[in-house]
Amino acid sequence: MAPATLAAVPAATALATLRPGDAVEGVFACTRKDRLAARTGAPYLAIELRDASGVMAARLFRDADLQGGRFDAGELVAVSGRVVRFREQTQIELARIERAGAGEIDATAFLPVAYRDLDELDGFLEHLAREVADQGYRALLDDLLADGPFRAQFRLAACTRSGHHAYLGGLLEHTVAVATLAQELALGHPRLNSDLLMCAAIVHDIGKTREFTYGATIEVSEEGRLLGHIQIGLRLVRERAGGRLDEARLLALEHCVLCHHGADAAPGGRFASVEALALWRLNSLDAAVKGALEHGLDARGSR
Repeated sequence: MAPATLAAVPAATALATLRPGDAVEGVFACTRKDRLAARTGAPYLAIELRDASGVMAARLFRDADLQGGRFDAGELVAVSGRVVRFREQTQIELARIERAGAGEIDATAFLPVAYRDLDELDGFLEHLAREVADQGYRALLDDLLADGPFRAQFRLAACTRSGHHAYLGGLLEHTVAVATLAQELALGHPRLNSDLLMCAAIVHDIGKTREFTYGATIEVSEEGRLLGHIQIGLRLVRERAGGRLDEARLLALEHCVLCHHGADAAPGGRFASVEALALWRLNSLDAAVKGALEHGLDARGSR
């Protein structure tokens, strides 16, 4: 089977559209690959395939070891087979599978994407940034939003790999939600420093623009593995703030970013501002609600 290109994948093979009896031939992301044994002792492969429309289990019985050596989990694979119904589950019985041609396919086309319109979310983000009146915080946000490459990274990024907002555009969607909640909270509590809270809500997760890499799957970057998105975010905030914020306001913003998963990260394990406490609660609220909507009430989404 020759290496496939994205153009060669017919729209009818989108996983969400497949029904028992359908023939399958196209390119998908392989997100899981297990070598198992049938009751006869013969090896077979249990595989999970994914495209932007969803996931589907697949099985390969024919030449399992030979064909299994042609690809690995986390790669794009070219497959052919037929959809069957087995033990009340719709799955693909594969005839052939191999690694797809390198460099010919945009792997991000196989990752899940936010349901909400990203252009609309971009517009909401700009509107929320304009609500910040403090000149220093506003200048920091204006600098970020005027940076084309950064905006592209921000728009692409997922929020987690498998928890809440675990899809392309998830970071933008989550950020808009948290900033909107912050705006509403500040209206009800005028003693809050609304400019600090709004700015912190918008930048609290910017480290996630560099925490992940995107291919057939969402993976953690080397920077993300070694530092994590909070430390990356603190670096980005300080780099961008140069000359725009005095040290006191910069430290207040950094404290909010540092503590948005809780006060444990702060010296002494205590919040130093009500705004940091508020951001933690708002971030947790959106993550918990989104996680429950996506994975059920008993699920605990990743941060």
